[in-house]
Amino acid sequence: MSAALPSPTAIPEILIVPDKRLRTRARPVTDADRPALEALMPSMFDAMYRAPGIGLAAPQIGLSLRFFIMDLGPDHARTPLILINPTIIAASETLATREEGCLSLPNQYAEITRPARITATYEDLAGVKHRIEGEDLLAACIQHEIDHLDGILFVDHLTPLKRNILLRKLAKEQREKSDDKAASRARR
Repeated sequence: MSAALPSPTAIPEILIVPDKRLRTRARPVTDADRPALEALMPSMFDAMYRAPGIGLAAPQIGLSLRFFIMDLGPDHARTPLILINPTIIAASETLATREEGCLSLPNQYAEITRPARITATYEDLAGVKHRIEGEDLLAACIQHEIDHLDGILFVDHLTPLKRNILLRKLAKEQREKSDDKAASRARR
């Protein structure tokens, strides 16, 4: 694999912008990668659920591999899904706009316009190929996570002005968080 996998028992750290690993196009998962990914899945889902989030792509935990996880289960019903080497094979011309956020840009949200319906193919952990069709939140989530695999963040779909405002706000919040941690350690 291109990056060392986190310990399967440790909850992986979610990378925050401007970490450069979030801007790298991930390589396809091979059969040799699958056993390690299977061991990683429980802790990766733990990281996503604790964040809390509905999707988490491998680059967000420092792995340059083409896979992501998601769970869009209603009312906290767990319906975990793992999509390996996903590809969008069809997208509607009809567009939909919805608010998006990202675990790698905590507390930042914006209205993003994407195709309203998509069809994608992917593999499961065993390498079996599947097809998934989605609209609404499912379509947006799949597109958002595949963007991560290509080094694209949701803010890249915004105008430069809106993107810069969000990124400056995130940087300020991260500095304040870091300052608070340092102050807390100093008091001990």
